[in-house]
Amino acid sequence: MRKILLGAMCAGSVMFAAAAVQAETVIRVTLQLPKTHSLGQNWLEFQSLIEEKSGGELTLQLFDSAQLFKDKEVPEAVGTGAVEAGTAFLGRFTGAVPAVDVVAIPFIFEDEAHLRSAVASGSELRTGLDAEILKETNAKVLWWQAFGRNIYLSNDNAIRVPADMANQKVRTYGKVHGWTVEALGGAPTLMSGSKQFLAYQQGAVDVGMTGASAVRSRKLYEVMDHVTLSYDSAIEFVAVMNNDFFESLSAEHQAIVMESAAIVEANLRNAIYTQEAEAVAEVSSKMTVVELTDAERAEWVSATSGVVDRFVAEAGDAGSAAVAAVRAAAN
Repeated sequence: MRKILLGAMCAGSVMFAAAAVQAETVIRVTLQLPKTHSLGQNWLEFQSLIEEKSGGELTLQLFDSAQLFKDKEVPEAVGTGAVEAGTAFLGRFTGAVPAVDVVAIPFIFEDEAHLRSAVASGSELRTGLDAEILKETNAKVLWWQAFGRNIYLSNDNAIRVPADMANQKVRTYGKVHGWTVEALGGAPTLMSGSKQFLAYQQGAVDVGMTGASAVRSRKLYEVMDHVTLSYDSAIEFVAVMNNDFFESLSAEHQAIVMESAAIVEANLRNAIYTQEAEAVAEVSSKMTVVELTDAERAEWVSATSGVVDRFVAEAGDAGSAAVAAVRAAAN
């Protein structure tokens, strides 16, 4: 009898353990940047929230530093289910949804308050773009990850006015950014973020375009000596999940995922400009920091004013609607 009872208890323990394992849902996440970056920390905060709220039924595995997929591969990898979730630069979705590049139009956002209003979850812009990304790629947008604003890097001479960009070969990271460079008189060269350091070091390009946090995290101050705080466009990433996977979750788990997403989106956006300022302050001892005067900024705005028309002409009705949604958010 004792053997039978012990056997039954062991069998019960095994069944309980198996049930516990079976109840656990693992979400694998691919990230190009290291865990120490603000986007990595953002995912770790999300991990803590969903694991706590679900009592461990939802778990997250973060594969950072492009261990699984490069940034440009994320939309397809997530959309096909090769990985459950990931982070990608918003511009990576332009092939399927050209209108997402509206955030790259120079000076379309008047200030931080305007940007916040335009890209807030539930806003007219977000509702339209998130729905199109889902429809075209099968990737469900969980939240937008604020990365900061666009700046320029140069060597020896500062970039202050459009004339300083004339005939300069400029690293860009998207089509609309390339149009901006052309409007400023330069020659755009599309290049991934990871290739910047070597390109600047070898002089493959004359001017760099990036975000302030990247100057610090990629140590670009070692190969460029001027940084121009143009802040002409917003840099946005998106945290996405395979929609089939999301739909397979219970209603309770779906709610936990979306509630946690809303929390971490707000936290990151609240912190991003502070982090941006800290990054600039940190590199200011290693680089010359150039802040545009109102008159200089007016020259940039005037020189790039035609980019929005070029965007609408190429993106069509969806692009026109996106521009209208951004402008309406300023009211």
